[in-house]
Amino acid sequence: MGCKTSKKRRADAEFKIGTLGPPPMDPDKYYVNAGEEDQMEITGYKLNRLKQVITWLFIILTLGLLRLFFYWLPHIFLQCTHDKCSLSEAQAVLLTNYYDQYFVSTVETATRDGTRVRLLPTKTKYLYKKGQSQPVITYQESLKDENLMHYFLSMKVKYIWDGERNEFIKLRGLESGSTCAYLHRCNGLSLNDQMKRRVLYGLNSIAVHVTPICVLLFKQVLSPFYIFQAFSMCVWYADEYYIYATCIIVISVFSIVVTIYQIRKMQRALRNTISSSTIVTVCRGNDVYVDVPSEDLVPGDIIEIPRHGCMMQCDTVLLSGNCIVNESMLTGESVPVTKTPLPNPLQLPGQSELLFDMKTHSRHVLFCGTQVIQTRYYGCKKVQAIVLRTGFITSKGELVRAILYPKPVDFKFNRDTYKFIGILAFIALMGFVYTLTLMIIDGDDAGEIILRCLDLVTITVPPALPAALAVGVVFAQMRLKKSSIFCISPNCINISGAVNAVCFDKTGTLTEDGLEMRGVIPVRKQRFEPEIQNMKELERGGLLNAMATCHSLTIIDGTIMGDPLDLIMFHSIDWNLEEPGQEESRFDMMVPTIVKPRTSPVHVGSTEQLQGEDIGVVRQFPFSSSLQRMSVIVRSLSGSNFELYAKGSPEMIASLSLPETVPTNFHEILTEYTQHGYRVIAVASKQLPSKLNYVKVQRIGRDLVETELTFLGLLIMENKIKPETAPVIANLRNALIRTIMVTGDNMLTALSVAQECGMVDQGDRIILVQAYPPVDLKAPEIDFVYAGDCTKKVVEVKSQVNIDIYINIIM
Repeated sequence: MGCKTSKKRRADAEFKIGTLGPPPMDPDKYYVNAGEEDQMEITGYKLNRLKQVITWLFIILTLGLLRLFFYWLPHIFLQCTHDKCSLSEAQAVLLTNYYDQYFVSTVETATRDGTRVRLLPTKTKYLYKKGQSQPVITYQESLKDENLMHYFLSMKVKYIWDGERNEFIKLRGLESGSTCAYLHRCNGLSLNDQMKRRVLYGLNSIAVHVTPICVLLFKQVLSPFYIFQAFSMCVWYADEYYIYATCIIVISVFSIVVTIYQIRKMQRALRNTISSSTIVTVCRGNDVYVDVPSEDLVPGDIIEIPRHGCMMQCDTVLLSGNCIVNESMLTGESVPVTKTPLPNPLQLPGQSELLFDMKTHSRHVLFCGTQVIQTRYYGCKKVQAIVLRTGFITSKGELVRAILYPKPVDFKFNRDTYKFIGILAFIALMGFVYTLTLMIIDGDDAGEIILRCLDLVTITVPPALPAALAVGVVFAQMRLKKSSIFCISPNCINISGAVNAVCFDKTGTLTEDGLEMRGVIPVRKQRFEPEIQNMKELERGGLLNAMATCHSLTIIDGTIMGDPLDLIMFHSIDWNLEEPGQEESRFDMMVPTIVKPRTSPVHVGSTEQLQGEDIGVVRQFPFSSSLQRMSVIVRSLSGSNFELYAKGSPEMIASLSLPETVPTNFHEILTEYTQHGYRVIAVASKQLPSKLNYVKVQRIGRDLVETELTFLGLLIMENKIKPETAPVIANLRNALIRTIMVTGDNMLTALSVAQECGMVDQGDRIILVQAYPPVDLKAPEIDFVYAGDCTKKVVEVKSQVNIDIYINIIM
């Protein structure tokens, strides 16, 4: 946001951002993206003709050297030619980010139909169309004219002037401020509305520009180091250092050519990877569908997802039907994910004002760049989705922007480099003055004095330093490539030696990708039974039915696919999974997922008849990391009621279960397995009331059914560490590099893996810390527990000092 912040907003932003985010906001300054990771200070400027004339006069007098300085520091040029002003009057803006980087953007003005206009600084103001000499619009207060749009572009993002809030705001799609009910009420945009929104949002394209070679060459040659090299070459040639000067020129040319080649290669590769286009079927209202290029999509368009799947070209939210999606482009894991329709609050009492949230409703969002493998629809109803975001404001666009405008991870290294060069320049200046004084006293020739003094400068500040660094980086990349290590940011190689900590994911990185099913521990009459390792010994019903149904598996090209944990659990019981056609209606719904024991089908002629043991999965509540669980609503063909099965973290499932169904030694058994590194999953169930029919089941909220569960037991899985993990950890520790594990698993499980791979020594005393946020009037608390010790020490959080003192005492 670009508004002046109050003390309250400043405090809220500081709390939200924390110590690792942007700096606290100054209430006397203006910001865009306030409180977000990309928060930037914004300052408005308007042109001062007198300052502009004086600045260009000095540029002419310095033979263009001052303009070269302004090319390196464009924000200084802006300040020398413009005056500060309010944002409402700004013709240009200066943005400053957390890393003290400056970005200069010009404020543009356009009409709502997309015609660019130029504002004249006269008392009665006019708008001129480009190429016309006659005014087309006369106005008095331009910034209040609803037909005008004032904006600027910064790092591929458009910021629009909001006259009511008196600030520049980041252009967002329908994901901001829209209710779920509003999204369901949308019935497609007319052609006229679609064209208006296209003016605002632009083309739905993530275009990566490949910089021409001549432009790259110009930018490289005009860098400060190469300018200094050119100056040094002139001095050395004048002093007859022909061979040395020629060698430096050859090295510099080689460095420039290699750098340009690497940049062009990366830009072309990125463009070829990112660029994509297709034909999309769009609803124009009243069930009228037309085919348009994906570049013409705008937020608010309702599109049809083809049955055979497609590559998503924008961020959308699913309104009807189901989709199986591969989100490896975003997550790096090629595990199919089931996307379900956005719940319709209009069908739920008291939920009509429920706001849409990208994070909360992510299981209903089809993200740009993801692959829709297949769709499921009921009857003749189309699988529809509404466009939320397009272009660079999509999830894929944000990813590309992070590549095009990376955070300066080496800013400290650069700062130290400039300090080093500054020290050398200071020494050169002292030597220059000393040599100049002595040679003048000795009465040397003026030409000789200038040559010797300038030569001293070129010797003190080595002009070959950037070329040598560039060549070193190139050879370092070649050596890394031989070891199958690829680096898309060569500058990071220079600072890799400064790394003092390495963070690892656990599952799939430190440990093997797959899990192994060790066994299950059923619960009967509030007691754990002996562990069962042979799944054929499990009794029908309860725990077995939960393992057969509580998953997100699907069939793709005849193969069962899904989350690896779900696959291991389902395959261990040796059941069949089917996704029949719409003729199956015995479960009171169309196209249910059906699971059955392999021994249950009875062949009658050429068809299979459903048996009483067959179970249909009527509804699925996807896994949520914040909720730490997933659940399904099912119905057995022989049953009269719907049932709910849930699985998730043991602590969460136990908290949702009836206390009389949870064994009294629950924590002891859980600790016993997690301390040995096993992955433990808890399972529970619930009989739903008979009054719930299929329609009500599809509308009911998960918070209403995931309560008062019956605890069924624990699933025990083993995740072995990779053979190369321990040696790598040992090498890092020998190099005094700290190793950190980042995982969502149980802390004791993570501790066991850490001890096995050598991150933690066996004799180390480990403290487990659990933080609890404030609830109502209760202050936040932190629990400190020694691993292997059930004694809990609770500390009420009053200040950071309070925590630090206690940690020092227990350590």
